[in-house]
Amino acid sequence: MSVTVRVPAKVNVQLAVGAARPDGFHPLANVFLAVGLYDEVTVTPADELRVTCEGPDADQVPLDRTNLAARAAIALAERYGRSPDVHLHIAKDIPVAGGMAGGSADGAAALVACDTLWQTGASREELLDICAELGSDVPFSLVGGAALGIGRGEQLTPLEVGGAFHWVFAMADRGLSTPAVFRAFDRLGEGVDMPTPVASQELLDALAKGDPDALAVTVSNDLQPAALSLFPELADTLAAGRAAGALAALVSGSGPTTAFLVRGPESAATVAQALLASGTCRTVRTASGPAPGATIAGR
Repeated sequence: MSVTVRVPAKVNVQLAVGAARPDGFHPLANVFLAVGLYDEVTVTPADELRVTCEGPDADQVPLDRTNLAARAAIALAERYGRSPDVHLHIAKDIPVAGGMAGGSADGAAALVACDTLWQTGASREELLDICAELGSDVPFSLVGGAALGIGRGEQLTPLEVGGAFHWVFAMADRGLSTPAVFRAFDRLGEGVDMPTPVASQELLDALAKGDPDALAVTVSNDLQPAALSLFPELADTLAAGRAAGALAALVSGSGPTTAFLVRGPESAATVAQALLASGTCRTVRTASGPAPGATIAGR
């Protein structure tokens, strides 16, 4: 028997970041929107824990126990007193190291798949608790839709979304390390009094109305200046998308993927074509959100 779980990418429509806490983490007000780019994780009983991966940039995905899918299987097995003897196969379609929570998505998918395969009967709260232990973005990958994440981003409140929002994503020709981006954020913010991060009410209202024009003027990412300081060429990608008619352009999470909000599928195709022609990115993808969280796709 095997279980396959499909899980979406995310875009941060708002990422407000506060000063580093004593434990090194930064308080966040993180408005997540799940979008329709998916990884699939298939879990099959095996003699020992094993990870394989296929898809774009699969060679960049770690196949040892540092992989979040492997860590999820281990965490659930430990909680229920069993061995994590499974083969985890990841079919990647979410960009790797792109600020779209692909690794976190795989962790959430593996957790749901192993829970189903082993019939552990874990509650939703238990699964979310394990997700939070694995990483700040993992709980949202489990729930999908749209949500406000506070704390490290793991304390989630579901958000109402009044319609579909259409996006174009431009993939850069190299990666960016999330810890390096946060270090740059700290460096740029040295000596600056940072307010406690809060979600923009105007942005939440725009999501609830399903209004892309209203959302466009409220999207923000406090990590963007830090990402641009480490990867200045991303500014050219952002400019190319805006020039092509995107309603808004921002770095997705810690980058280096850039995200462009557009009015619909037709404008998405126009912006995607212009971005490719600009030579400022490696590839482009289009997707809409919200999308459902980790979902069993087959067994």
